[in-house]
Amino acid sequence: MKTHERLKKLRKQLGFSQAQMGKILGTDASNYSRKERGEVKIYLDEWEKLAKALGVSPGDLRDHEVKPFFQSGNPPSDHMGYANIPTFILETQKKYIEKLEQENRDLIKENNKLKNSEVS
Repeated sequence: MKTHERLKKLRKQLGFSQAQMGKILGTDASNYSRKERGEVKIYLDEWEKLAKALGVSPGDLRDHEVKPFFQSGNPPSDHMGYANIPTFILETQKKYIEKLEQENRDLIKENNKLKNSEVS
């Protein structure tokens, strides 16, 4: 069962309305409805609020196959994004970044040589 289906099923089993869930998140029923359908992102702090209200852990509520790809903020869990990014794409991006970093180092060296030749 998908995350959003699990969220809806659990909400209904416990007798919560979408308006009540929206209040838990500090939003209105229509925005909560879009979140429940997967049309609008549910942020990590919102998952925690929903799980607490529904009496489950955030891990039990969410899909287990999603993997974190970005993390910043203090504490780190404040801004965590999730995506299913194929490994080959990540590897290709890593190689491209390494190539750009090498080109950058080469340009810095060339620039320094030009500066030194102007001074002489």
